[in-house]
Amino acid sequence: MRISIVEDEQAQRELLQSYIDQYSRESGVTFEVETFADGRDLLADYHPEHDIILLDIELPGMNGMEIAECIRAQDEDVVLMFITNMAQYAVGGYAVGALDFVLKPINYNTFSMRFARAIKRAGARKSGQILLNLPDCVRRIETQQIYYIEVMNKMLHYHTQVGEFVLRGTMQSVENELSRYNFVRCNHWYLVNLRHVTELRRDTVLVGETELEISRRNRKAFLTALTAYVGGQ
Repeated sequence: MRISIVEDEQAQRELLQSYIDQYSRESGVTFEVETFADGRDLLADYHPEHDIILLDIELPGMNGMEIAECIRAQDEDVVLMFITNMAQYAVGGYAVGALDFVLKPINYNTFSMRFARAIKRAGARKSGQILLNLPDCVRRIETQQIYYIEVMNKMLHYHTQVGEFVLRGTMQSVENELSRYNFVRCNHWYLVNLRHVTELRRDTVLVGETELEISRRNRKAFLTALTAYVGGQ
């Protein structure tokens, strides 16, 4: 996992780095860590390839909230954790989708608990790639580009951000392939990518701009999966 620390105080940067190293030794999870004293350096050549960003709020030039807004304009998935000694910033953090706040002075027990939660959220948001065996070619596609998959007359219809693709297959096989990427059935005919769910209604779910029916049989499991996905579990 790629972790970035944005903190202008060197002692705090080194402390956070040491906590991540300790967590790595205890958990067996390895991290690639990059540190920044100024958030503008992070933004200068930003690409959506970070998993978690630990972001101090009180930074010179641009504060942490402003940095977070710029990040969110380019990256919807990176997990943001604010580091601050001012709890009143917590409300503003929801506007940029911050997962958590760690209050200074930081102790390892609190940090490790919050960091573990961030790792779960980052893992849940990861995308993958699959191959679609189309009649005239084999196409590689990112799972995050798929809105939902529909089965109709023994054909699978992949509704994606780059168009619709139709190929022969079974819903069971594609469900087995995509369940690790948070795809869940809302009824017998539709397998939904939870990252694109924007609204859950009484009998339907809004996926992107499309409204799909939720069967009574699938509703409870679908809601449970959606809640776990949003919570990063």
